[in-house]
Amino acid sequence: MDMLIKSNVDKKKVIILGGNGFIGKNLSKCCYKHGLDVYSLDIREPDEELEGINYISGDFFDEIFLKEIISDKDIIFHAISTIQPGNSNQKYMSGYNRDMIESIRLFSYLLGTKKKLIFLSSGGTVYGNQKIQPIKEDVMALPINHYGNVKLCIENTMRVFNTQMHSKMLIARISNPYGPGQDFNKGVGFIDAAIKKTIRGEKIEIWGDGNNVRDYIYIDDVCRMLISLFNYQGNYDTFNISSNTGTSQRDIIRMLEEMHLALEVVYLPARSVDAKKIILNNERIMSIHEVPLVPIVQGIENYYQWLKKEI
Repeated sequence: MDMLIKSNVDKKKVIILGGNGFIGKNLSKCCYKHGLDVYSLDIREPDEELEGINYISGDFFDEIFLKEIISDKDIIFHAISTIQPGNSNQKYMSGYNRDMIESIRLFSYLLGTKKKLIFLSSGGTVYGNQKIQPIKEDVMALPINHYGNVKLCIENTMRVFNTQMHSKMLIARISNPYGPGQDFNKGVGFIDAAIKKTIRGEKIEIWGDGNNVRDYIYIDDVCRMLISLFNYQGNYDTFNISSNTGTSQRDIIRMLEEMHLALEVVYLPARSVDAKKIILNNERIMSIHEVPLVPIVQGIENYYQWLKKEI
C-alpha cells in the first residue's frame, strides 16, 4: 500500500519532536520506509531502536538546543504534549506555561525559512460537542477540556504566523488513532485498553454508558496521511486525519465479542472531559491521499493478532 503514495521527498531530513511516543514511533518507521533521513527527538529513551532511525536524546524545552537541532532539518513534526485529555483539568498550567510557550518559540524559529512544519493537534478534543457530524475543519472549535484548548491555542498562534509572516505551517487534527505501540496507561486509547484487558482477563472500564462515539483510525493510515502533506502547497492550513466513520465503545465491545473473545465490562460514572460524539470529515485530506483506509473491523483484528505475539 505504501507504494501508492506519490512523493518526491526522497533524502529530505525529517525530525519528529516527541518521536518515542505512540504516533512518533510509527511515523518514524513510515518516514524511513519512504526513503527519508529520519531523526527522532525525545527526552525519553526509546523502548526499542528501530532500523534506520537517528535517535536524539534532548529536551524540547531547552531553547538553544531546540533551535540548533532543527537548523538543518527540512520537515518538522511537532508531536509533544506534557498533558493528556484525562489529566488536563488538573495539569492545565503545564499545557499553557510550557507546551504553548515553547511551541510559539518553535514557530518563530521557522519564519523566513523554507522548512515545513506539521503540528499534530487533537481532532478528538479541539472540536468539543458539535451538532453537525462529520465535523469539517472550518467549524468553530469549542473544546470542553484544557487539553483540547491548549491544542487550539497553539493552532491559532500558528495561523497568526501564517497570516502575518506568510509561512506555510500545517495543522493535522488527528482523531482517535489505535494500533501497535499504543499504551492506554498514558491516558488515551480505548481500543488498546479493551483488547489488552481482554487478552489478560481483566475488566474493561467504560466511563459512562458506552454510547460515546469516536472516529477511530488505524495508526498506519495516520502516518500515510501525514506523509501525504509533505508536498501540499494549497491554501488550507488544517486537515482532519480521520476515518470519517463513528464507532461507539459498545460497538468495539460487540466487535470483540464477534471475534469469540471472552470479556467483562464495568460501567463507571461519565466524565465531564469526554465529548459525546466526535466524527471528523476527512474529505480534505482524502483529496490528496490516495490509499484506501483500513476498516475498523480489520484494524481491530490486525491489532489483536499483533498483540497476541507481544503480550
